[in-house]
Amino acid sequence: MTTPPRILVAGGGYVGLYTALRLERRLGRGQAEITLVDPENYMVYRPLLPEVASGTLEPRHAVVPLRAALRRTRVVTGRVTSLDHQARSATVLSRAGEQLHLAYDHAVLGFGSMAKLLPVPGLTEHGIGFNSVAEAMYLRDHVLRQLEIAAATTDRELRRRALTFVFVGGGYTGVEALAELQDMACHVVDGYRDLHRTEMRWVLVEATDRILASVPKDLADRATDELRRRGIEVRLGTQLKSAENGVLHLSEGPDFAADTLVWITGTKPSRAVSKLGVPTDDKGRIKVAETLAVSGMPGLWAAGDNAAVPDLDRGGLCPPTAQYAVREAKHLADNLIATLNGRRPEPFHYRGQGEFVTLGRHKAVAEVMGVKLHGLPAWLARRTYYVTQIPTLNRKLRILADWTVGMPFGHDVVDLGSREHPHAAFRDAAEAE
Repeated sequence: MTTPPRILVAGGGYVGLYTALRLERRLGRGQAEITLVDPENYMVYRPLLPEVASGTLEPRHAVVPLRAALRRTRVVTGRVTSLDHQARSATVLSRAGEQLHLAYDHAVLGFGSMAKLLPVPGLTEHGIGFNSVAEAMYLRDHVLRQLEIAAATTDRELRRRALTFVFVGGGYTGVEALAELQDMACHVVDGYRDLHRTEMRWVLVEATDRILASVPKDLADRATDELRRRGIEVRLGTQLKSAENGVLHLSEGPDFAADTLVWITGTKPSRAVSKLGVPTDDKGRIKVAETLAVSGMPGLWAAGDNAAVPDLDRGGLCPPTAQYAVREAKHLADNLIATLNGRRPEPFHYRGQGEFVTLGRHKAVAEVMGVKLHGLPAWLARRTYYVTQIPTLNRKLRILADWTVGMPFGHDVVDLGSREHPHAAFRDAAEAE
């Protein structure tokens, strides 16, 4: 009997999950052996992270369990540390700390991206990103904790510092994270006798002359006006120069102290890519052909944020968005199957279907198939789109349940920051003996 081809999928994000799903659906049982490797056993649906941060969505409902979604794929929790493509073998460091050597005939590289940092003094000590469920959950608890600190002190400087929230980066993620958290904080602060929402200072710092660069300018301007109407300082053409000791020095304006600094200025390819010996461009992205095959390395494929995918419809490269990553993954799987069957792989073509930016509860801007929306219609269109796109019926229903419950009751205002120190109560009990 002929041994079925072995397909290794490195990464469990959009590219990894959707490639494996497509392979499962298009290949019959026994036609291939699929193995997916990722440090986590779930895929994060990142467009929903702002709502995780604001408490309108349960964190577990913004992730897709890989084993639940992939019924015919072997899932290995670990990191691909090296690749010997000539020998068709990948070395994996498993979560158990063991080294595994996985043989393959075809490999798909979908490592995704990581935060792009600049050499700003004090940034790594005082800043936090917004690229994971853990960061979204931390920020939610942190904002609630800052309100508690401000309400409990008579020190004016400490109060001012606690109530100052700075976000650096005016792209999708930065705007959505700030808007959702500010909306939540305004709702919560009304429950404090000794605090008023006007005491809070929310600042969005953007180095260019506009926010939301990939959104039509009139929608970006509308979003800017909405943020400013809510009292948010939108500082355009401004850079963060230093954050030492929690004192922020911007390129424009006086210095000020803040206990909250969120850095969301873009991403770069995962550092795993640099260790694999694959061809990369000047930004560290894997060079791929129009078919999503890695240049000069037959049997190796890549897509998503870690790949420089040619945009045949608009020129340049495809944007690093979830919308494109999902389509790239499905096309990659189809081309891989075509190659297995002796057919010619096809070039990747796709035009974005629209853009959605949430600005908090019942507020958003959007462009859907050329139609521009704002306010409640845009907010509803965004939610409808994402609930239809997230994999598995289980997750769709859980998200719908969260949103339905949240409509009349608003934000959940409980700070569970104590989960960061789960052993504290046990140690206190031990000390009391």
